[in-house]
Amino acid sequence: MVTGVVAIVQAIRIMVIPARRCILMVMSQDARLDEETSTQRRARILSLDYVDTSKVASKQLYKDILPETQIREYRIVPLQADTSSVLFGITTTTAQQTMNAVRNHFTGQRIAFAIISETGFSEYLRLYNPPKKITYEDVALSTQANADLIKSVSATLEQVLADDVLAYLVQQAYRLQASDIHLENQKEHIRIRFRVDGVLHPIANISPQKYKQLLSSIAVVANLSTAAPEPQSGHINQTYKMATGEAITVNLRVEMAPTIYGQDVVMRLFNLKLELLNLDSLGLSERERSVVDDIISHPTGMVLIVGPTGSGKTTTLYSLITTLNSEERKIITLEDPVEYFLPGVVQIPVQGDHNSSGFAEKLRAVLRLDPDTLMVGEIRDQDTARTALQAALTGHLLLSTFHASSAAAALSRMLDFVGVNPLFASAIRLIMAQRLVRRLDDTTKQAYKPDDGLKQQLQTIIDTLPPGVERPSLDGITLYKAGTSTEHPFGFTGQFPIREQLQMTHGVQQLLRMPPGQVTTDMLEQKAVEDGMLTMLQDGILKVIKGDTTLEEVYRVIG
Repeated sequence: MVTGVVAIVQAIRIMVIPARRCILMVMSQDARLDEETSTQRRARILSLDYVDTSKVASKQLYKDILPETQIREYRIVPLQADTSSVLFGITTTTAQQTMNAVRNHFTGQRIAFAIISETGFSEYLRLYNPPKKITYEDVALSTQANADLIKSVSATLEQVLADDVLAYLVQQAYRLQASDIHLENQKEHIRIRFRVDGVLHPIANISPQKYKQLLSSIAVVANLSTAAPEPQSGHINQTYKMATGEAITVNLRVEMAPTIYGQDVVMRLFNLKLELLNLDSLGLSERERSVVDDIISHPTGMVLIVGPTGSGKTTTLYSLITTLNSEERKIITLEDPVEYFLPGVVQIPVQGDHNSSGFAEKLRAVLRLDPDTLMVGEIRDQDTARTALQAALTGHLLLSTFHASSAAAALSRMLDFVGVNPLFASAIRLIMAQRLVRRLDDTTKQAYKPDDGLKQQLQTIIDTLPPGVERPSLDGITLYKAGTSTEHPFGFTGQFPIREQLQMTHGVQQLLRMPPGQVTTDMLEQKAVEDGMLTMLQDGILKVIKGDTTLEEVYRVIG
């Protein structure tokens, strides 16, 4: 019987409509009920019977009717069968040609079809092809290239389903406290790397065939296209059940871009607990905290958090929002994507491009909703910058992020966006630039005495510290470099921020009143330092002298 079905299917060369691959997810009862209700509605529209497989306690397999390969390929599965009749379950993506071929083959039996949900169909697939017993190995970072571990992890990933590959990578990334997962197309394989404490580490290499499956799995749940010619952004927030039975929650921002060998993917992990999103957990010094508290206590103005990707801007922004969140205040956010879900905050996702039809247009619309505080995920264009500044001038506290190398560079770029306008400039209350540097492991760090040349280099920076900041003495100073241990092979444990806070002081405002083209970034930074701003370099050097990190680490991050 099986051979006959194979022959007839091959003979008529059925063209199956491409379908999004089913992903078995651990679903809440409400989510499963919603899917079954939607499937039943679809069956009614198509005038077909419907079966709720979630209510079938014991699912019977009929391997003599159809093999697992055809069930998977043609998306049709026997639900009930006897000598005179067969009931097949189909999905909304099962081809009509497949149904006709089955009817023509089983001419001696009564054939009936009923629609089942995608999750129900996926459950049957798992019964016909149960996952193999897999032992997952924990990934360990090392100062030496661990070829054996990479080979072992790579071999494991080749054996498991694409969903399990993703779940395992996320599980290990969380365990290693990684910020990103990089999937990179090479000429002969796909390299997988984790970014831990700002540094990339190789984890595994997989074949193009396995990556094709993984990419398809990622694209489906992130609502992306595997063939798009332009970069794309998406979001995954699902819970996967691995072959081991372990449930892994996946919360990722997905960035996909075409390269010469295929689509590269970078997945940013959102692994911060909401209770940690507060100003106390940001590592603000007493001086920095005083500035922030004063700024956000006012009902109007703009606060910009500045830095490159991976510098902690989003965490700082959400911590500010969490601190401001109260019953008396209405807070609205515009985000692409929404990264953390904050109770009591109106969060609006902004999809698509980032010109005036994106953030700026929605920002103008939400101003009519009478918010007290607004958060714009990122200012990326002139229209959004102008609209945000106008909102800050008209009775709103507006928080946002901005890509720039320093606070002064951010102010200079904003002036390029909106022009040298004293009114706009007065709306900016605070620009806080930041970077993340690795923290030395106190148990393994190694002390050393700097030579005269290095001490002179440090003294030059110390001499530029702003008024009011204590200047440390370099007499007999001890600095530290990274050691190593089994637990911390690179000698670092976690990251912490170094910051600079540019306030709109009288001196800075005077500069902004100069004719266009005469104000430079260096002039703005110098005036801000004279008025009390500590630069990121100065802040980093002070942290080096305290023994929190290394001089090389500060220069690596700042440049």
